Amino acid sequence: MYRGNAEMRLLTGTAHPQLARAIADYIGVPLGDATVSTFPDGETFVKINENIRGRDVFIIQPTCPPTNQNLMELLILVDAARRASAARITAVIPFFGYARQDRKDQPRVPITAKLVANLLVAAGVNRLLTMDLHAQQLQGFFDIPVDHLYALPVLLRYVRAKNISDLVVVSPDVGGVKMASAYAQVLRAGLAIVVKRRISATETEAQHVIGEVEGRNVLLVDDLTETAGTLAGAAKMLRAAGARDIYAMVSHAVLTPMAGERLRNSEIKELVATDSVPVPRLEGCHITTCSVAELLGEGIKRIHDDESVTSLFEINGHPA
Repeated sequence: MYRGNAEMRLLTGTAHPQLARAIADYIGVPLGDATVSTFPDGETFVKINENIRGRDVFIIQPTCPPTNQNLMELLILVDAARRASAARITAVIPFFGYARQDRKDQPRVPITAKLVANLLVAAGVNRLLTMDLHAQQLQGFFDIPVDHLYALPVLLRYVRAKNISDLVVVSPDVGGVKMASAYAQVLRAGLAIVVKRRISATETEAQHVIGEVEGRNVLLVDDLTETAGTLAGAAKMLRAAGARDIYAMVSHAVLTPMAGERLRNSEIKELVATDSVPVPRLEGCHITTCSVAELLGEGIKRIHDDESVTSLFEINGHPA
């Protein structure tokens, strides 16, 4: 059992080394020396090139695309750290892949999010630090402590700096109402909802708007976008309902080439996202990235020092 006071070590795979370096710079601890490479047959090889025996090890690795490759790197890094006698291993997963496969909504389908949780614990993870899970109940899939951070304070700083007048916060679907309501409350803005129907994994159809958006500036908020179909469809309907400038804000911008085409042809003036995953440059798209390195770095420091992370959830003295 971990008893505290162990020296901290930060390790990372190949998923997002830029974020890992930024976190290390904030904490003031250098990234550990680890070799992560791929054999010609596609197998992953890991070697930790320094002594981590008895250390408090944090492995920074979002499980973003290529999802399976990055997940295997994380599992193998954890196994290597466990076999090297690390005192405690915390998986720092800014974006938790497979989070949407969290229930049986059809016959004979897996609950892959639970499977991934089991794999992480079986590999040797003692604690998880993550951010803006697609469904908060995923924390219950783990039998280890889970620290769940929110990107809301980081993204709000950017929105407030823009000083957008006459603002309405909009959820692009019914499932995102809780997140949109939190933004609206802190920004003292109105709240509206776009009701959508999912046609396929890459296509949705916006059906109608609940709330008043005519003549107002709009901030669409969601936890994740991949193909930008939901955001683009919602923006089209909001424009038809009389909205003025339309901004979109997401915690995780796991953008595909299809997203670039949709954003370029959409009514969205600007997409704001965090750097929880590497955000690609999409030509003709106005994408702003806000760094969560300080937020995650502070979470890592507090876990290492056995301090509370609850205050990281608070904005203006109120819970996020």
